[in-house]
Amino acid sequence: MNVEITRLASGLTVVTETMPHLESVALGVWIKSGSRNETEDEHGIAHLLEHMAFKGTARRSARDIAEEIENVGGELNAATSTETTSYYARVLRDNVPLAVDILADILTESEFDEEELRREKHVILQEIGAANDTPDDVVFDKFSEVAYRGQTLGRPILGTPDTVKGFTPGQIRNYLSRNYTTDRMFVVAAGAVDHTTFVKQVEERFARLPMTPSSPPVLEVARYIGGDVRETRDLMDAQVLLGFEGKAYHMRDFYCSQILANILGGGMSSRLFQEVRERRGLCYSVYAFHWGFSDTGIFGIHAATGGNELPTLVPVIIDELRKSSETIHQQEIDRARAQIRAQLLMGQESPAARAGQIARQMMLYGRPIPNPEMMERLEGITTERLTDLAGRLFFDTVPTLSAVGPIEQLAPLTDISTALSTPGIQTKKAAG
Repeated sequence: MNVEITRLASGLTVVTETMPHLESVALGVWIKSGSRNETEDEHGIAHLLEHMAFKGTARRSARDIAEEIENVGGELNAATSTETTSYYARVLRDNVPLAVDILADILTESEFDEEELRREKHVILQEIGAANDTPDDVVFDKFSEVAYRGQTLGRPILGTPDTVKGFTPGQIRNYLSRNYTTDRMFVVAAGAVDHTTFVKQVEERFARLPMTPSSPPVLEVARYIGGDVRETRDLMDAQVLLGFEGKAYHMRDFYCSQILANILGGGMSSRLFQEVRERRGLCYSVYAFHWGFSDTGIFGIHAATGGNELPTLVPVIIDELRKSSETIHQQEIDRARAQIRAQLLMGQESPAARAGQIARQMMLYGRPIPNPEMMERLEGITTERLTDLAGRLFFDTVPTLSAVGPIEQLAPLTDISTALSTPGIQTKKAAG
């Protein structure tokens, strides 16, 4: 792993991985701050800031930003998540100075013009409307809301129409000054990049970043609650998400949870896919996932099916969860490890994927994790650890159920909870 790290006097961390066989470079700025760092009256502002960063600086208009990067065949984009925000570009090696200049410009000299803000609010309102019209987006948003009721972690990243409409340039600057500081930011590049040269470019262009926040960053401790949320809609299919509190990134069972999710629903050979779709034909989509956050996690099973299949589908899923707490085969662990190893190695062939991976590891662990070390962590996972984890995850915690669509025949959460706590019991069809 040809990774080099430099921490500037300002506190900003610069990381590169040289991939000399390439002609392009993927580079970006990752900030250890996202929607969880919003105050009560800032719901949606992290995402709005990400949009507004591209809407004009002291030196460039919004059109200039777009044209300058595309004039050289480059790409520029950004993303906001629960705990991070990223701004990234991909260019040919000769155009790295331009990409660094643009990224620094939008992060240190954005003007947040009132007219641009008005237009971008309208764009985000359309984005919120589109998300509300997409059932598989809605089912995840509602799941988070009930799993972490009344907390920033449970709020949709986009915000609400009312919060978005009310934001001012001053509020955006306050969020920016509190969260976009050098101690929380990482500039990462992968591809045809020279570390020494890149560090000098970053040091020069990012000199205006503040070193300390204007006030302490906000991050309330997560409290998983669980519960039930349903929305009946006149749709062709029902979206159902059954989940449990998972493991944070730094917890011992984090990697074990990743393996368990893969075995249960990580591909066409997984237990849920084979049993629910291939053998019984109960749905066209079913998978399991595990998301880790800094202090909590989510382990979930998502299925999309017809409303008439729900009385059969849910008991089958619960039965597969129960089986996973009783028996895991070594062959399944080996297959899951092979899939993760392949993903890691394939990611190394993409500079964009590699830059993102390095940035995430720097934010989470303070250093890049070599692939052999990652695989060594997975090697210690045994069948006994997996069955023990499954028992604790699925049968010792409060479940969260989110459902959207023709869900009249979906069993009550009390029945599902009883089935999860009593061996061999089946959920019954909801009355009415």
